[in-house]
Amino acid sequence: MISFDVTGRDVTRAWIAACNALDRKDNPSRTALHTVVRITDPTTDDVDFRAELDRLRIGKGHEPIETVAGTLFPAGLARRITDHDELVTRYRAMYPRLRRYPGNAHGTYFGRLVAYPGVKKAEIDQVGNIINRLRKQASSTGPMTAAYEADVAHTADGEPPAELLVHAADRDNLYRGFPCLSHCSFQLDRDGRVHVAALYRSHYMFERAYGNYLGLGRLLSYIADRADLAVGTLTVMAGHSHLDGPINALRPLLSDTPPLAA
Repeated sequence: MISFDVTGRDVTRAWIAACNALDRKDNPSRTALHTVVRITDPTTDDVDFRAELDRLRIGKGHEPIETVAGTLFPAGLARRITDHDELVTRYRAMYPRLRRYPGNAHGTYFGRLVAYPGVKKAEIDQVGNIINRLRKQASSTGPMTAAYEADVAHTADGEPPAELLVHAADRDNLYRGFPCLSHCSFQLDRDGRVHVAALYRSHYMFERAYGNYLGLGRLLSYIADRADLAVGTLTVMAGHSHLDGPINALRPLLSDTPPLAA
């Protein structure tokens, strides 16, 4: 079994490291199981590199990286709104229209995070719950650093854990497609930084991974800012990773060192 554990200082460098870990002579399928990608600063990437990767992606019929990132966090909308409750209200109002777009029939990741299907058809704002709990813990004399993980908890079961659930067991039964992201788990360290770990059942590096890293970093930044905390690291774990796409066209990008990683 091929696996890997890589670390990059920014989104671009981490993505390149993960792709190179998959593109090995002893791995002709360019796949791996139980992979780990750590990003030290998930709020930063090389925009020139992203533009070149986008050129290849769009040429193969994929949507821009910004579109992928937007399914995890609507950065443009959030910049125009200062109040979190208003962001949730406006996104929920847009959600039916967003779900009419190709690929969104089962929802978007951010939709699941701010309108998670709860009991009695109630919609749960998990992001707001996370922000409030992190802020409360950070202001206490002995903040909990890892009391946010609850693997079997449902968001309606008592006090909400610092875990964003995406997968809904009663409706998500597709073998492929949405949602590949199962949940995000947040940790608060003693230095006042928020870290996040995201678990994917499957990750396609060319089609989705770069945009997912970017969106997760923006989501982490938003939550940390609203909780008056600093941004920590992003760790992405995938049960199955695959370097898809035009490999011969990608290899020149994977051999270059972006300016941010120099």
